[in-house]
This record gives sequence, structure tokens and C-alpha cells, in this order.
Amino acid sequence: MMKVRSLLLGLAAASVIPAVAQAQEVVLKVAHFLPPVSPAHTKFITPWCDKIAAESQGKLKCQIYPAMQLGGTPPQLLNQVRDGVADIVWTLPGYTPGRFPTSEVFELPFFTTTHEASSRAMWDFVQAHSMKEFAGLKPLATWVNGPNVLHFRDKQVKTLDDLKGVKVRAPSRLGTKLLASLGATPVGMPVPQMAESLSKGVIDGALIPWEVVPATKTHELTKFHAEAGGEYAMTTATMIFVMNQKKYDSLPPELKKVIDANSGRETSAWVSAQFMGADAGGREATVARGNTVYQIPADEIAKWQAAAKPVAEEWIKEISAKGVDGQKLHDEAAALVSQYSK
Repeated sequence: MMKVRSLLLGLAAASVIPAVAQAQEVVLKVAHFLPPVSPAHTKFITPWCDKIAAESQGKLKCQIYPAMQLGGTPPQLLNQVRDGVADIVWTLPGYTPGRFPTSEVFELPFFTTTHEASSRAMWDFVQAHSMKEFAGLKPLATWVNGPNVLHFRDKQVKTLDDLKGVKVRAPSRLGTKLLASLGATPVGMPVPQMAESLSKGVIDGALIPWEVVPATKTHELTKFHAEAGGEYAMTTATMIFVMNQKKYDSLPPELKKVIDANSGRETSAWVSAQFMGADAGGREATVARGNTVYQIPADEIAKWQAAAKPVAEEWIKEISAKGVDGQKLHDEAAALVSQYSK
């Protein structure tokens, strides 16, 4: 009788243990392309991993692989997460042109506003229109980085004429088209290749946000830094934090809830806010070095906007050729940006 009573008491005790505590420990392989000193690693990925570990009572843990430690190159991160080499990756759709045609709209010239507003808009847009582009993946966050700035080695560019023929690192397919529309000579490459190309003079400048500057030593390799200013960013890069869908599906319900609670529109806005803080740090480091930071005058920027207008028109035609209404998608994305910017 005592044995039966002890067994019943044991079962009763087990029933009140939180479900998360009964789950098996899961280690998630999280990969990205920048060094562990980068703001993305220290301010976004590590805190996110710490948060899911705490909320799962230690049942979800990350093993982070920065700087492509799982092998390959930055454009291969998407295949790595789809194939299960990594469970979660942070990457840029722009590194794999053509795979994210509709969500690319947020990289159009002079289209996005602030980090958080534009990132909330991007999340909503992706959920409504772009999920086919994420086949095999579960989006955890989608956002835009800060306004891209033109950084030059030894030439101060103030006008379109100054930009003609200047070789500038481009962040994406649409970044390439923007630079070409402005008369520059775009050179596409992932961020990790940029520093060497600047130091060797392969490129004359780079189009990147401020947050990338310290980790890539761009402020040590360039002297002049041109900001567009105004309400709209010259261009941004879209970014995604995505999980292998099968890995997510394999989790018990209580651990899925932890992932879900740390995914979505507000998580996207939170990530973008970390990049915004890093932008301020990158700019401050550049100013402290004594480099020349300046804004292109508003009347000149108006000329840049006019020159770049065909980029959006061409994007609309390209998307429409795929059998969807490119103009409608463009306008819906713009409306979301406006809605969240109020």
C-alpha cells in the first residue's frame, strides 16, 4: 500500500513540473558571416540566444558559429540552413540574387525610413506576399539595416558628376542598380571581402551602413563619408534570421512556443533597433578618427532621387513579368512603411 501511495505522490509531483522542464535539451547551431566582435553577434544574436535559453529553462541552447566557421562563403548560408548544416542563420537575401524577388522591394532607392518602422513593414509584407520565397525555412525576424552611407578612400564626392566612374562596393542587386543609375561603377561583394578590396584599391569606396564600419575597419581604410540625410534612406539591405523548418517542426510544443515568442514583427523591430544603436557607434568611431563626415545637400539629393527613379520602375516591370502585379506590391510595401513611420 505504501508503494502505491508513493507512486501516486510521485506522479502528482511530476504533473506540476513545468512542461518546458520535461523537454529534452536542444542545441541549435546558429551561423553567420561576421566576426564575434561585430554588433550583430554581440547585440543581437547572443542576446537572442540567451533569451530563449532563459525562457526555456535551459532546454534551448545555441552553439554560435560566427565568421563562417561551418565552412563555405556568405552566399551559401541559405543552403546551409535549408540543408540542416545549420539550424538557424542570419544572412542577407542580397547575397543570393533572384531568390527573394518580392521582399527585395525594401532595398529600392529612397524607399525606407527608420530602422524599426521599415522593419515592421517588411515583416508584415513578407508574411502577406513572400512566404513562397522562404520554402523550407521559418522566418524568425526580417528587417532592414540602417541607411547605407557612401564611404570613400581618398575622394570627397558631393555631386553626381563627382561619382562618375568611381568604383563602389555594392551591397545587393538593387544596390548595384542604384550605383549604376548614379553614374558610379558598382562592384558587388559580401562585406567580408570589402576591407581587402579597399586596402588594395580594387574599389574606391563602399556603400554600407555605419554599423559595419568598426568590425571591417572601414574608418581606417577610408577618409570621406557621404550621408544622404532626409526622410528616406538612399538604400538599405534586407536581412533575415531564419530557422530550418524541419528543425522547428521537430521541437516539442513547449519549445516551439519559446521560439514563437521570440519571433515576428516586434522581434524584427527589436533586432533593427540593435543595428540602429550600432550605427551610432560606427559613426562616432569614424568622427573620432578625424575623418570627414558630411551630408549631400537636399537639392543635390533631389537629383540623385530623380536619377534613381528608373530602378523602381524596372523592378516593377521585372516582378510583373513573373505573373504578379509589381505596381501593387510596390505600393503596398510603401504604404506599410508609411503606416509604421507615423
